[in-house]
Amino acid sequence: MTQTIRSTALVANNLPVPSPLGSLDAYISAVHQIPVLSVEQEQALARRYRDQNDLDAARELVHSHLRFVVHVARGYNGYGLQLGDLIQEGNIGLMKAVKRFDPDLGVRLVSFAVHWIRAEIHEFILKNWRIVKVATTKAQRKLFFNLRKAKTRLGWMNAAEVSAVAKDLNVSEREVLEMEARLSGRDIGFDAPVDEDEDHALPSPAAYLVAHDEDPSQAYEREDSEGHQLELLREGLANLDARSRDIIARRWLDDENKVTLQELADEYGVSAERIRQIEANAMKKMRALLAA
Repeated sequence: MTQTIRSTALVANNLPVPSPLGSLDAYISAVHQIPVLSVEQEQALARRYRDQNDLDAARELVHSHLRFVVHVARGYNGYGLQLGDLIQEGNIGLMKAVKRFDPDLGVRLVSFAVHWIRAEIHEFILKNWRIVKVATTKAQRKLFFNLRKAKTRLGWMNAAEVSAVAKDLNVSEREVLEMEARLSGRDIGFDAPVDEDEDHALPSPAAYLVAHDEDPSQAYEREDSEGHQLELLREGLANLDARSRDIIARRWLDDENKVTLQELADEYGVSAERIRQIEANAMKKMRALLAA
């Protein structure tokens, strides 16, 4: 049990703390022993905290609503997360609500706090339900929680049910189908499980998500070879005369402004055949260097 849950078991009004302190059952039993505040008591405590920054008043407001956090957290048991963790996140939402509660609004703290409690629990579930996030936008989060509730009633969704859910939640049918696929998926290990019969175990992603071209040794060899070839190219160009080097560079190394034999012939005042011969001789010299 986390430290937040343990500390909140030390409740107000000098109530005894059941043992053991780290037991979730003991914590739930303890918070249900805390008296529920009347409207007058709640208003008085809220004003003391707002006007005088009385932390004891805030603490009593939090303690008196811990049972409600347990009630809300139990509604999210189906997500495969520990109830104690859900309660802890709900308690954080409760404390945020107490900090922002205005007793002059004319509503009870429990009505105001429920939104903060659920918001913290929702955020925790989305961060921890899957390794890969299933909902990243506000609309997707709303769809995630509402669609999951709908699927517990609908089971396998047909086209008519998808359309009804989309209309009810004011989203497109494509978004409903996409979220249903995310909810139906599950996390799997990248490596093959070691506790299953190898002859019957399904192939793990490591078996088919292999990038052979990204092997570290091969990548290093490729980079080293490319660097060596580039160095030889520079050396080959440096060994050519200025005219041959210019012809090779403009004919083979300039992808944007590649020139023709005739254009070079006009520039140097020779025939296109002569430019071709100079180019061929230069290429022969460079190939000999690269092959050495």
